[in-house]
Amino acid sequence: MHTAHRPSHLRAKRVVDVVLALVLIVLTAPLMVTVAVLVAVRLGRPVIFRQCRPGRGGRPFEVLKFRSMLEPDPARGLVSDADRLTGFGIALRSTSLDELPSLVNILRGEMSFVGPRPLMSDQIAATPDEERRRHAVRPGLTGLAQVSGRNNLSKRERLRLDLEYVERRSALLDVQILFRTLVVVLRRDGVTAPGYVSGIEQRVSTDRIPTAA
Repeated sequence: MHTAHRPSHLRAKRVVDVVLALVLIVLTAPLMVTVAVLVAVRLGRPVIFRQCRPGRGGRPFEVLKFRSMLEPDPARGLVSDADRLTGFGIALRSTSLDELPSLVNILRGEMSFVGPRPLMSDQIAATPDEERRRHAVRPGLTGLAQVSGRNNLSKRERLRLDLEYVERRSALLDVQILFRTLVVVLRRDGVTAPGYVSGIEQRVSTDRIPTAA
């Protein structure tokens, strides 16, 4: 059995996820309260964007993020992503502050810090076998695809990197991805895909989609 796939390694990774998520929730609590207030003032309520995504084993869960778009309002011309995405929303996404509520997903065991991003099935462009392999691990707040191009990648490129992570996953690779993530966030690389106001993931993911039961 590959070292990275041993139960002891998986348990250790889960312990690290829980401890790090708890520490970051405590440390960023004032920041999250500030962002929540700003979202409520600038974009309205609800402050938290919830959407059903497939997790480990394909089991659905609600991913949590701060809202970054205005509600659809045809009377005000707020229909497309370009209409609804404000400068404030762009700033939230480019700094990844919209991702802070996902720490709760990590604490619940629905996500990990590192793994394939929790995309909807129609965003993955995978065969059933590839999708099963991709969902063999918990989805991540960041992953190999996010540090290799972020939203500038095509669906197939993203899938290839996600599957590569599943095959190569290890503690060392996770640490490397986390450090590379800091660089990507600080440089704000690949926030939007060329020709779109929001990224590949975001352009099909509005801020008001009914969640599955």
